[in-house]
Amino acid sequence: MSFWKDKHVFVTGATGLVGSWLIKRLLKEEAYVVVLVRDWDPQSELIRSQEIKKTSVVHGRLEDGVSIKRALVQHEIDTVIHLGAQTIVGAALKDPLETFESNIRGSYLLLEACRECQERVQRIVVASSDKAYGTSSILPYTENMPLRGLHPYDVSKSCTDLLSLSYFHTFRLPIVVGRCGNIFGGGDLNWSRIVPGTIQSFLHGEAPLIRSDGTLTRDYLFVEDAVDAYLKMAEKAEEKGVKGEAFNFGPNRPYSVLEIVAMIQKLMNVFHLQPKILGTARAEIAHQFLSSEKAKKLLGWESAFSIEDGLNQTIEWYKKFFSHRAMQEKIFSCC
Repeated sequence: MSFWKDKHVFVTGATGLVGSWLIKRLLKEEAYVVVLVRDWDPQSELIRSQEIKKTSVVHGRLEDGVSIKRALVQHEIDTVIHLGAQTIVGAALKDPLETFESNIRGSYLLLEACRECQERVQRIVVASSDKAYGTSSILPYTENMPLRGLHPYDVSKSCTDLLSLSYFHTFRLPIVVGRCGNIFGGGDLNWSRIVPGTIQSFLHGEAPLIRSDGTLTRDYLFVEDAVDAYLKMAEKAEEKGVKGEAFNFGPNRPYSVLEIVAMIQKLMNVFHLQPKILGTARAEIAHQFLSSEKAKKLLGWESAFSIEDGLNQTIEWYKKFFSHRAMQEKIFSCC
């Protein structure tokens, strides 16, 4: 029998990239899934795939603590997976207040609701990021390194981590924090990100735009590997040595932006379209690289998808997505 069968799971950030794929897995495992939805985006994979019809929907914002608590109580939630956040570095620079409200205030209001429902909530997984570490001359990042975010998005993730671990140490909430590298996969509609933006450009016969100078290095983690990471943390969240801990998740091999573009270019066979380097990116950490040894040892987690496998699946998803969109536009124009 699946661990998740009949578990009552509350997912924030449900219509995002990771949320959409995570919920597919939870539904397959026969969990009872409750999702928090702020904006109804019909292009979201969760809505587009119709999987949302198999869930219970709570309309609201992370910053509304009353609605969050009501959802936990009414649906008798035993598991919380907190993915909700403003996730774009550029957006955080343009509107830091909104990022702080969503990522910091939204997180502590959710954690406070969990504390008030502590007799029921048995496991809490909080999604963080490698950005929480900030800039370091020592790489790869390990979980015992300090959290030193400097810019708005990075600071918001550092604070989320610290708040989460505070609620564990002070109130003994069964919290586990996951710090992932750059997650990619079908369903990411944030075109400013390098993977979806590059695929979109190539499919439209355009040269991709690179905001940085192309030398920034990151871990790139396929979304199904990320889903597996979050589920493994939740399944072991009550165990000693896991609860109250943070775990890194990455493929243990960083790639530069130009390397990622070149791989997509090769997989899509579009060598006649060369990227345009803008060099306009601000407040970006130059090099990031996570060690996942702790996750391997304590959770039994390892990346199951190579970068090429993940990119191939992602490319195929976007081909179908744009083909379907073109067909809809054609039908609409004919009417």
